[in-house]
Amino acid sequence: MSCRTSYAIEVRERYQDVAGYRWPVVVDAQPDELLSSWLHRLSIANGVAPRAFSGEFGLGGGMWSVRLELRPPQDVAAWLGVRTGKTPEAIMAMTRMDEALGPLVLPLRETARRGRSNWLQYCASCLADDRAPYFRRSWRLASRISCFRHGCGLRDRCPACRGGIALFAQRDLIPQHVCARCNFDLRNCAKISVEAAARRLERSIDDICKAELVKNSSAIHEWVARLRHVPVVAGLGAGRTLANLPTSSRIR
Repeated sequence: MSCRTSYAIEVRERYQDVAGYRWPVVVDAQPDELLSSWLHRLSIANGVAPRAFSGEFGLGGGMWSVRLELRPPQDVAAWLGVRTGKTPEAIMAMTRMDEALGPLVLPLRETARRGRSNWLQYCASCLADDRAPYFRRSWRLASRISCFRHGCGLRDRCPACRGGIALFAQRDLIPQHVCARCNFDLRNCAKISVEAAARRLERSIDDICKAELVKNSSAIHEWVARLRHVPVVAGLGAGRTLANLPTSSRIR
């Protein structure tokens, strides 16, 4: 006795006719997520390594996703909207940092010496808790030194190779919480302790900034300027600003 299995074959619409210019896989942005972080997750989900994904935007290597995040052209937001089904407004919202806080945003550096800041900080515990690890906009601020949720200090380098965070340079289909230089899983970093007094001060600074921004007070600019020059007051040398210090120095 033989048993045959038959399959019904039906001709359906072409994929492009159904999906149009949409990419096969779309991922939702997470709360406070950076545009660059979302783009890296989007590229991996569609089977393209982040470094190669820059070609979709006609960009070369280097910090391609971060450059888009810094000054995203409106037409790029519209182009992304067509391919992901997201509104251009939702895409642009991932780039917005209040202009008054600009002096506190960490400067863009693809590589940085040990005594200088890197462009992005992270909390290893947050990455470990995330269902899909992502990087937050609040981690770009030099006034942040710890995670308000976990109480541990932030990092701005890979503890294994001491290199800066280079999500945009990943050549392989590897999640962005893995170091692009040495493949160390950033979720496995040891916790950095921060004294309770320092965390209280950091929280107060954050609360004051938020309150001044809500009031649309012009005092926020003076307040940010004073924060920016705290290293000079602390005797770390003329010309040193808060945003130019590595996270470890700011914690100390």
